[in-house]
Amino acid sequence: MTQPFTEELIAQVGGPDWLRNKRRESLDLFNTLEVPTEGVEAWKYTRVDVDFSELRPHGKRERVTDISALPASVQKRLTSTDVGAYLVLDGPDVVYATELPTELREKGVIFTDLKTAVEQHADKVQQYLYSVVPAEVPDDTTIAAPGTTPSKSPDPSEGKFSALAAALWTNGAFVYVPRGVEVELPLGSFRVMSEAGTYTATRTLVVAEENAQVTFIDEQDSEDLPGTYAIGAVELVIKDGARLRYVSIQNWGKGVTHIQRQRGDVGRDATLNSLVVTMGGTLSRTEMQSYLRGQGSDSEMLALYFANEDQHFDHYTLQHHAAPHAHSDLLYKGVNADQSVGVFSGMIKVDLGAQKTDAYQKHRTLMLSSEAQNYSVPQLEINANDVRCSHGSTTGPVNQEALFFLRSRGIHKELAEKMLVTAFLEDVLSRVPLQSVVKYIEGIIAQKVGAA
Repeated sequence: MTQPFTEELIAQVGGPDWLRNKRRESLDLFNTLEVPTEGVEAWKYTRVDVDFSELRPHGKRERVTDISALPASVQKRLTSTDVGAYLVLDGPDVVYATELPTELREKGVIFTDLKTAVEQHADKVQQYLYSVVPAEVPDDTTIAAPGTTPSKSPDPSEGKFSALAAALWTNGAFVYVPRGVEVELPLGSFRVMSEAGTYTATRTLVVAEENAQVTFIDEQDSEDLPGTYAIGAVELVIKDGARLRYVSIQNWGKGVTHIQRQRGDVGRDATLNSLVVTMGGTLSRTEMQSYLRGQGSDSEMLALYFANEDQHFDHYTLQHHAAPHAHSDLLYKGVNADQSVGVFSGMIKVDLGAQKTDAYQKHRTLMLSSEAQNYSVPQLEINANDVRCSHGSTTGPVNQEALFFLRSRGIHKELAEKMLVTAFLEDVLSRVPLQSVVKYIEGIIAQKVGAA
């Protein structure tokens, strides 16, 4: 087997001994695994055609001191969103960042890029990094507690891209909120790429200690970049009684392949509210998983996507109930136009002993074209006998009576379809309390409807 990634890359991305050792293990695993194919159940409807030997890392970028030097799309977002502090990464490098407010720093809150965190906060990073999204663990196995070693995967073919992200990540965001601290304004990471035909691997680590509260917005944006790969992992640690709201907005340009695994580890009486928005890229594979470790834990998993032209969007979800009296609620809604493809595969897994589980899963798709395709696979795996679990999926075209009603009132077709699409997605958007984020998403939807 060709091994395009060698030990030399570990030296280039660097880090302390413990990190380099972990990188080597992950790289060895990557070089022994095959790219997942349709033969792997979790990748049944999505094929990634990639020749790793032809890929090269995204080039380095210099830091700028003026926001006007950033891409126009990023400037617009930074001036229209409500965040307390943010950082901008172009490929592997932080190119712009604002400081965390003094009040939060005095309370022990840390917000910086992950590379800097490894150098300045090594004890905290080493404790949690790779604890929630290790390279080798598949989606449906028990996750080890943060700081411990997880079991190895019985089906390692699913771990190819996770292993790459674990081995060669160059940067990302690090958020640490101490016990009992509440961060009112969101923190944000804005990732861009500016070099076609390259790959970038990033990693985000958010830790909310006991009874802490924080909102983190993770955005990706670029111009059209043929043959470009964005591979990443997001680790969310929510300790007992803590609350974390995590928002991911993917709006890469055409030609980008996006593969990212996001997983939350939720403690006793803790809450994870997640929103995944997929709008860009040519092929996007996003895995969002909640591991409800603690009794009374809660996970709200929301997502919306709009695929048009030849876009292929794949969402793979897991609601893993490992403790009793936990609650999870998933609502994914999508729109397919033109010749696009949408894939949803969602699992509710209830472990033995996780009694009084209350779990819901709903996926709905609106089809704007007879040439578009959609695959929906909701699943249940229940090993406890006193639970309430339900799942459902619907796929259908625009309501022609509603469209006719609007057209008969003098509304042209483009605006009428925009109104119906927005109404279809409204029950997801209505659950998001971040109005600047909602307004931005609605703007992307309006552009998509016009293109469709």
